[in-house]
Amino acid sequence: MPFTTEQFLRVFESYNHAVYPAQFALIILALISVYLTIRARPSSSRLIAVLLAAQWAWTGVVYHLAFFTRINRAAYIFGLLFIAQAALFIFAGLRRKLIFRARMDRIGIVGAGFIIYALLIYPALGLLSGHVYPRSPTFGVPCPTTIFTFGLLLWTERRVPLYLLLIPFLWSLMGLSAALVLGVSEDIGLFLAGVTGTSLILLRNTLPPSSNVHTVRAAIKVIVKPLI
Repeated sequence: MPFTTEQFLRVFESYNHAVYPAQFALIILALISVYLTIRARPSSSRLIAVLLAAQWAWTGVVYHLAFFTRINRAAYIFGLLFIAQAALFIFAGLRRKLIFRARMDRIGIVGAGFIIYALLIYPALGLLSGHVYPRSPTFGVPCPTTIFTFGLLLWTERRVPLYLLLIPFLWSLMGLSAALVLGVSEDIGLFLAGVTGTSLILLRNTLPPSSNVHTVRAAIKVIVKPLI
């Protein structure tokens, strides 16, 4: 790591002071996204894609480029990647590649768990770890935003385009280094969300387009059956 834990937490402190109360606005946007998946309408999915794009663009421009670059030059690359992810969500939303709808099958329950983790459990674990506001990662910085994204992507009815998974998955792998090296234990959830979420989405993508079955067991059968 080109920076210390103290420098890392100081970035959060500067960021939180500078953008307050935008953190709460970002949480509200996230809750609106959840509401739209529950009260799904024909135009809801496009709006959810736009809201996700706004969150990723915010993280790329405001957090990475404006603040994280102070201690890590790689943040210029991270910022561009997050902005690119925002553009991909806009592209997928306009082309109707994503249909969001809250679901309580097995995969949907995992998605709900990721959403709850990002909004509630993540900050709670941070507090227990001694990361007290403003020296704490709030919603809108990369890790909780990525966890929340995986939760919503598990609440989709169509196959998720693979180009939407690459950047979130890669960032989830980087989150493990923050958890182990910098002591940000709440980021272990990011790693688990990335690996589990990507695996479940890839499994579900193997189902026939006309299938209404979205369980882990059914997805595994589709893959394993030809091998038996």
